Amino acid sequence: MSKQTRLTAGDAELTIDPENGCRISGLRIGGAELLRQGEHFGSFPMAPWCGRTALGEFRNGGEKHQLPLNSPPHAIHGTVREGAWRPATAGERSASFTFELGEPWPYAGTVTQVFELAEDSLTMRMGVETAADSFPAQAGWHPWFNRVLDGPEGPSAPVRLDFSPAWQEERGDDHLPTGRRIDHALPGPWDDCFGMPDGVDVTLTWPERLEVRVTSRAEWVVIYDEQDAAVCVEPQSGPPNGLNTLPRLVTPIDPLEIEATIAWRRL
Repeated sequence: MSKQTRLTAGDAELTIDPENGCRISGLRIGGAELLRQGEHFGSFPMAPWCGRTALGEFRNGGEKHQLPLNSPPHAIHGTVREGAWRPATAGERSASFTFELGEPWPYAGTVTQVFELAEDSLTMRMGVETAADSFPAQAGWHPWFNRVLDGPEGPSAPVRLDFSPAWQEERGDDHLPTGRRIDHALPGPWDDCFGMPDGVDVTLTWPERLEVRVTSRAEWVVIYDEQDAAVCVEPQSGPPNGLNTLPRLVTPIDPLEIEATIAWRRL
């Protein structure tokens, strides 16, 4: 069994599993678990890319690279969720971890995650750095929020999702954005990317129990609610297939940095 890191603040408890991709394996508020449980769930980091990369291919200047097709015919969600991270700092309410990029990602680099827990919020920060070759990259998080909360009060009503995007990326049959934008959110269920140029701001409400607000200065969020057990709200630095369509270059003097906050209040 892997050694986990636990942070506490009031009646909030955060559990991080650095050996399983440095994912959050649990976020409990007043005894109610917010995240879907299981080896592949919780909330995992996405880097050095988010969502699907078309056919696992991307270019960096004149160099073409092939990534493993872990969601055929595409490559999905990066590599950092699949490896062990190294603990860097740990306290009662904060902890940080690092991950060294390498095969199957073709460039060396370092990814850092920082978690800061308060009585009413969790702030997450991630950075992607390189000391040598520059490369395109993305970063973000993939939390699986339970559709129904269970805890001392028993099961809640199903979660309600509220957000007002500036646009929805049109999704093709290959599950990738087509490059066209829809100026409103189409009815769900969704496995879709939305643009929020003023910053991600999504509210999840479990009626009469809890309201959770996911915010980030990042401009992109993927909403996935096609499963009965959970709803995913994924703030990220670029859209799916962004290594190809909207590359953000990480250089020795310009790292990629992203921050997101999950805040809650009782109803």
